[in-house]
Amino acid sequence: MKTSAKHIADRIRLMISTKQFQVGEVLPSTRELGQQLEASFHTVRKAYHILEEEGLIKGEQGRGFTVTKQTSMLDKAERLEIGGGKVQALIEELVGYGLDDSEIELLFQEQLDFMEWPERIQSCATVGDNKEMASMLSSAIKKQVGVKSNVLDITEIEKAASYDALFVPIKFMNKFRSLSETMMIIPIVHMFDPETLYKITELAAIQTIGLVTSDDESISKIINELKLMIPFEGSFVAGSIYGRSLPLFVRETDLILYTQESAKLVEQKVPEKSRIQLNYKLSDRSAEMIRSELWDQ
Repeated sequence: MKTSAKHIADRIRLMISTKQFQVGEVLPSTRELGQQLEASFHTVRKAYHILEEEGLIKGEQGRGFTVTKQTSMLDKAERLEIGGGKVQALIEELVGYGLDDSEIELLFQEQLDFMEWPERIQSCATVGDNKEMASMLSSAIKKQVGVKSNVLDITEIEKAASYDALFVPIKFMNKFRSLSETMMIIPIVHMFDPETLYKITELAAIQTIGLVTSDDESISKIINELKLMIPFEGSFVAGSIYGRSLPLFVRETDLILYTQESAKLVEQKVPEKSRIQLNYKLSDRSAEMIRSELWDQ
């Protein structure tokens, strides 16, 4: 994992220039991005200050760092000076490996032809059993690795082909393997956040668990996953939200588990002590694969 301030600044600069981070968007906090990249928050702060000096972002007390420009404020002469230094250092390194002028020229031309690559980092999607479960997984990816993605369900294979990178639960890999020649496909292993499962199992007096989702199709899939992970001998009741209404069982259930898509309504109407939001967490290996593909280039 490359975690120098310069490298992080380089990657964020690229993500800003290719509009993964938009003007006006608040960047992750230094601590949050440090955790995502397995770097110290001091290093991330240095990276942000590099970008702030270039005029790309601005730090505001109490708000963090916000993107202010999509491209650097450096003038042409400054850009050429920086670029020239980088190219010279690279050419010297390549000559050291024994490459001649024609080979170096060929490599540069190949890379220029491939320069559509940076646009791929703004064209990612996460696949799930349905949109609700894909959204849960997409949120886990953003929280752990700092990469945003749209959401798709497993039937949207044709739509998936329009993206440049897919994050696909490993159980669905065979459905999307045919797309691997034209796009980046990263297999994902995930589970419910262990801290959530610990909270549930610590509530020994619970006899009934209620599950609230926004999509009826999520219910059986989530309950089956939970039954495999927690030693609960009571009963599950479940239902989806309808407009501004929660399922009737909510009033009589010991504990309500709910999804991100149903959170707004549940959190308005169910006391905090009686509810727990379900969140996914990526395996360490999956998180590292995404970092290596989208941050370490």
